[in-house]
Amino acid sequence: MSIKPIGVGVIGCGMISNTYFPNMVNRFDILNVIACSDLIEEKAKAKAEEYHCVAMTNEEIYNHPDIQIVVNLTNVWSHYEVTKAALEAGKHVYSEKMMAENYEDAKELYDLAKSKGLVLSCAPDTFLGAGYQTCRKLIDDGYIGTPLAVNATIVRGYFPATPAPRKGNVTSEGGTIPFDMGGYYIHAMQNLFGPVKRVSGFAQRREKIYSHPSNPQYKEKFLLNSPNFIQAALEFECGVLGTLTACDSGFVTPEIPGMTVYGTDGVLICPDPNMFGGPVKLIRNGGKEYVEMPLTHAYSGEEPVFPPAPPEKDFTKIMWAASRRGIGVADIAWALTNGRTPRISNEMGLHTIEIIHGVTVASETGKYYEMTSHPERPKALRAGFIGGAAEAVFDD
Repeated sequence: MSIKPIGVGVIGCGMISNTYFPNMVNRFDILNVIACSDLIEEKAKAKAEEYHCVAMTNEEIYNHPDIQIVVNLTNVWSHYEVTKAALEAGKHVYSEKMMAENYEDAKELYDLAKSKGLVLSCAPDTFLGAGYQTCRKLIDDGYIGTPLAVNATIVRGYFPATPAPRKGNVTSEGGTIPFDMGGYYIHAMQNLFGPVKRVSGFAQRREKIYSHPSNPQYKEKFLLNSPNFIQAALEFECGVLGTLTACDSGFVTPEIPGMTVYGTDGVLICPDPNMFGGPVKLIRNGGKEYVEMPLTHAYSGEEPVFPPAPPEKDFTKIMWAASRRGIGVADIAWALTNGRTPRISNEMGLHTIEIIHGVTVASETGKYYEMTSHPERPKALRAGFIGGAAEAVFDD
């Protein structure tokens, strides 16, 4: 029985599209990328020529009868506008993170999608890769006993020194590190443990400085438009307790694992949630047993690149060559085909931005924030589907 591909329109042909296009076009038979658009027409035309689709305007994508899913890859301050227009046109939406710049706008989009019976799925989709699906299987199969606690840490520079004033996602209301990078960690934790019941913690807007001597604002200090440092305490509905540190610093510390899960019988050191693969390390037996576990799922980012790796001079394409972004779009398409809920459900994306919102509220009020969204834990992927048959894992 052959499958009927689902039509896709991509809005936003910037850097992140360099990983979505090759995966959606070459890796998933369930997807048919029909069109793309961008504010800079030349970008859309270049992508259309490279990936054999049609350059259109946003309105043409919204009105195209064969496009069922709009993939919103615009900058974060355009997510609300583009997603709202797509939903109003009756399209399902997969959006880069976050849903919107703030929780209130995200909730409005969620309510709109719900009223129309549409999917509003929000990146990241990295937890659907081999690394975190392996982690989930090990936890569910009892390798660390009963999970008790999870600690997640992201520390990295987020305002690089440049000769020009920095503009872009980072300066928007919802573009700082808790929003931009926090989603990878929060989605990964929801995959492992389900929804969060309540949150507390601290949120700060730490002062930044223009540090490049050629910058006309050299040595000027400023604040970003949303918190760029949070320390969150999370109580999951399943009883697991967690912490999340998202810190905008001047350095990256690779020795710090992305996430560590502590159980009654062992410790699981999880990979970087920004990646699709491993390594996954297990500590048991009082530390005497310390092993790197084999990955039990596909989409590790280590499979042979298809199409072949581009010339080294094309840095952007090389940077994204091992990524599997777009796997969440494929899951939506299979969900529509099989009449099930996508693994990145509408509620999951809303839950993620509400957690960051809740930490900010808790910091301001000195009280716990009780979560209002309660998504189901996303359905695990079946193990063992690799190679050319890997896409069949979504046909459930």
